[in-house]
Amino acid sequence: MSNKPSFKFAVIGTGMVGTAIGSLLKKAGYEITAMTDPSSAHLKRAQSYITGAACCRYPSQAAGLADCLLITTPDDSIASVCAEIVDGSSVKGKKIFHLSGAGGLDLLAPATKAGAMVASIHPLQSFSSIDSAISNIPGSYFGVTAVAGLKKFSSAIVRDLRGIPIYVTPEQKPLYHAAACMASNYLVSLMSVVESIYLSIGFSEKDARKAYLPLVYGSLKNLETQGCPNALTGPIARGDSGTVQKHIKAISCHLPQYASLYANMGMIAVKLARQKGTLSLSQAKIMTKLFKGAQK
Repeated sequence: MSNKPSFKFAVIGTGMVGTAIGSLLKKAGYEITAMTDPSSAHLKRAQSYITGAACCRYPSQAAGLADCLLITTPDDSIASVCAEIVDGSSVKGKKIFHLSGAGGLDLLAPATKAGAMVASIHPLQSFSSIDSAISNIPGSYFGVTAVAGLKKFSSAIVRDLRGIPIYVTPEQKPLYHAAACMASNYLVSLMSVVESIYLSIGFSEKDARKAYLPLVYGSLKNLETQGCPNALTGPIARGDSGTVQKHIKAISCHLPQYASLYANMGMIAVKLARQKGTLSLSQAKIMTKLFKGAQK
C-alpha cells in the first residue's frame, strides 16, 4: 500500500488486541504517533511493542496527534470513548475504526456527525496474550464493516496486517460474532464439560486433556478437509441407538447437569448424520425420541 507513510495512527486502548494491532501496523510501515489507556500499566507494557508513540493521558489528546484512530477499548466503552474524543478534539476528515465483533457503526455515531469517516475491522481470532495475538493475526479473517468511502482503505489495512477481509453489514454483525463466540468460547466451554466428565471417573486433569485433545485435533482436521457432515463419526453417525441410550442413562444418573447439553448437541448430530447419508430415517426417529426424553 503506497500511501502508508502519509497516515498517522493513534491506538485508543492498549489491551492485548490494541497493542498487537498497533505493533503489527508499525511493522507494516505505518506511523503510530500516539496511544492512550486508562491503565498506566497497560500503557507501559505497550511501549515495548509500539516504540516511539506518545503516551497520552486522554483519548482526545491522542486523537489530536493522528489522522486515523483505532478505538480498541472493551466493546461497552467504544461509544463513550468516541463521544469523549469528539468533545475534546476535531475529528473532521479523520478515519476512525473500532474493533468490536458485534457492534455496528452506530457506536461511532458522534464521530460521523462530526465529519469523520468510520469503519470496523474485527479480527476473527482468539487471543490469550499480546504475543499470541501478534502471532495469530496474520492469516486470520477480519470482519470489515465500513461506510462506502472507507471500505477500500479498511481492506487495505487488513491486508497489510496480513489478514483476509470479509465484508459484514451492520445488521449481520451480531450473528457473525455469535458464530465466532460459539466456535471459540463455546468450544472451550464444551471441552471443560468433557474434562469434568473424565475427572468424575477418576482421571487427573492432565491425563484427561492428554486423552481428549488428540481426538479434538483429529476432528478439526477432518472438518478442515471434509466439512461438517462428512467429519461426523461415532454412534449417532452409525445409528447405534443402544450406545446413545447408555450415554443418556449414565449422564442423567451421574452428571444430570449435562444431560440437556448432550441431548441438544445430539439432535444437531442427527441432522448431520442424515446429511452424511449414514443414518436412515427410522434410525433418526429413534435417536430423536431418545434425545427428546433426555431434554426433559
